Amino acid sequence: MSAYCDLAPDHPWHGPYHDQEYGFPLQEDRALFERLCLEIFQAGLSWLIILKKRPTLRAAFDDFEPARVAAYGEAEVARLLADPGVIRYRRKIEAVIANAARVEQLQADYGSFAAWIAAHHPRDKESWVRLFGQTFRFTGGEVVGEFLMSIGILPGAHRPDCPVHARILACDPPWAR
Repeated sequence: MSAYCDLAPDHPWHGPYHDQEYGFPLQEDRALFERLCLEIFQAGLSWLIILKKRPTLRAAFDDFEPARVAAYGEAEVARLLADPGVIRYRRKIEAVIANAARVEQLQADYGSFAAWIAAHHPRDKESWVRLFGQTFRFTGGEVVGEFLMSIGILPGAHRPDCPVHARILACDPPWAR
């Protein structure tokens, strides 16, 4: 994503995400679930909005602990819809809650969300989109593609001449194998 490699350097929000997170392999289930949720919340909005709201989203969604989020009921949905620190879109909030329950099921079936992803690698983007569409809610092509690029499953997070690209290659991302 060449435009992001051009935009991010020295930017107070994009810079740290670009340099330290975007495209690096990710294995921890809570972090994977958070990243999926952030991509869902970003749909139709700018990534800058999501980065700025990330601390309040973490607080509002119990640090994106899947077991805690999966237990949310209508009272929590109402609380979230009233919270100006989050993206107050009912379908996205309900998708995050439903997806937390799905992550719990994948953990029971595969040992972890990361293991479920690994069990389905390698795939092309279209196959990933179909799989995520059958498994999760609010996961269209852009959400799935960005999620998988952001966690090192699919290539394209950085230009080959971006200094971060070399750091990611040193981490042996799945797309480079």
